[in-house]
Amino acid sequence: MTGCRIHPLTPAHASIVLDLYRAAASIRGSGLARAADEITMTHVRSFMERACRGGVSLGAFRDDRLVGEIHAARPGPRQFDHVLGDLTIAVHPQMQGQGVGSVLFAALFDTAALMTPAIARVELTARSGNAGALRLYERLGFVREGRLAGRVRLPDGTTEDDIPMGFKLEGHALPPIADA
Repeated sequence: MTGCRIHPLTPAHASIVLDLYRAAASIRGSGLARAADEITMTHVRSFMERACRGGVSLGAFRDDRLVGEIHAARPGPRQFDHVLGDLTIAVHPQMQGQGVGSVLFAALFDTAALMTPAIARVELTARSGNAGALRLYERLGFVREGRLAGRVRLPDGTTEDDIPMGFKLEGHALPPIADA
């Protein structure tokens, strides 16, 4: 059990989300696409505003401190209104490995199931070298749907593949996840 409370977030929470993302990105191999110095208030407000316009942004709080955030948005145009994509999750380095990510995903799936128009699919990508994230996503029910060869350029100049993954909400039983 994580001891976290999950709450919807809005752009009004941008400053605490900025702090969380910078902390998460400061850890080598965080899995976030942006380095800490690339995470700006403009970037955070942008994804939060987009999530509030037909998507979702949820925060995990422990002792009134934001320890995790997940967001996703409908990609547009209307033919994709049943999809949530551009998904990103960040968990504070001190809380990683304690179930915060799993609880955030469960809350995202629960929220997505209630959205109108109905969400049937959730999409994300993960670097091929981020084995821990890939294991988590597969445990949650995501399926690898391909490989974008050499899409990610690492700081040392080498490249790594990006792995697109999808999760179908309709008719899919979610795995048991510990209560928040």
